[in-house]
Amino acid sequence: MIPFIDLGAQQARIRDRIDRGIAAVLDHGAYIMGPEVTAIETRLAEAAGTRHCISCSSGTDALILALLAHGLRPGQGVIVPSFTFAASAEVMPVLGAVPVFAEVDAATFNLDPSRLDDALQAGREADIEIVGIIGVGLFGQPADYNAIQAFASEHGMWVIDDAAQSFGAALNNVPVGRLAETTCTSFFPAKPLGCYGDGGAVFTDDDEKAEIMRSCRIHGMGRTRYENVRIGMTARLDTIQAAVLDAKLDIFEDELVSRQAAADRYAACLSGIVETPVLADGATSSWAQYTVKLPSGTNREAVVVALREQGVPSAIYYPVPMHEQPPYRHYPAPAGGLQVTADLCERVLALPMHPYLEDETQQRIAAALESALATAGAASPEIASA
Repeated sequence: MIPFIDLGAQQARIRDRIDRGIAAVLDHGAYIMGPEVTAIETRLAEAAGTRHCISCSSGTDALILALLAHGLRPGQGVIVPSFTFAASAEVMPVLGAVPVFAEVDAATFNLDPSRLDDALQAGREADIEIVGIIGVGLFGQPADYNAIQAFASEHGMWVIDDAAQSFGAALNNVPVGRLAETTCTSFFPAKPLGCYGDGGAVFTDDDEKAEIMRSCRIHGMGRTRYENVRIGMTARLDTIQAAVLDAKLDIFEDELVSRQAAADRYAACLSGIVETPVLADGATSSWAQYTVKLPSGTNREAVVVALREQGVPSAIYYPVPMHEQPPYRHYPAPAGGLQVTADLCERVLALPMHPYLEDETQQRIAAALESALATAGAASPEIASA
């Protein structure tokens, strides 16, 4: 079976550095908020070009910290795409607030700025005060934050970039981390930059928001450990995970280049078979996933089974939109529905993607997919690939 994400090859490349980093933590014994945490925050802030990086225990906690820093109150609404992972939406109800679901662009999978007003109207019809927007850099490509920010500014909203999958990418030469006032990412092991457990971070240039988030991640701590100045949580990054990230950050830029090369090879060998991902003008991607669109009417489950029989793993991100998931069905969504989101949920399929993919392996994957589509009885229409 071909690895879907080959963390083993990556580990073999940097195992000595990881071992040294973990050994250093074991030697000094500062397992929580040790010196490696401060060090990796400094390196990550430099990589993102921001004044502050606040590390934390997961990408989900990063979003919660950001929402706390923006002052989100119970009952207020935040626009978020329905075509996304649960974390993007669940952080609002956790704080007593309301996710308001919006449509995405068919080509980039990200929030469609031209459809934001539909979500705003849905929120207003539900008598919800909409105060912010969470964009998502799905599969590695950042959303169109110039247009999103323009809409937000017009309506007095703030913007958070959920960059759990897109850290390392850029838009018009502006790195992820600086595209929105506040940016959140995840270091889950499968992410382009991941640790060996859960982890996350928030990036901002705002000193006040940074102070709030640093306080909230440690129980609302003030100047000392037992001075609590606000309601907080436990959201610290473990020191050992910081040591792992430090080793991985050394090779991150090189891996991003390799991911782009793998994406380019996929685009070439899958042309005419399926619709391949499209990058918006000026955008780069960290290629957290390589997600294609199968021809309309394809029996996707049959394709998945046929691929597996040929040793090719696949995944579906995401089979059910958030606004149709049972816990979220009562939250606002545009009255006209989310047709693009529905179509994507029926057709998307993610193929193996990591920096250590070789051309021969990708040719095998492409041949297996073409064979699987034939086995599944899929039509072979003209496919526009990019």
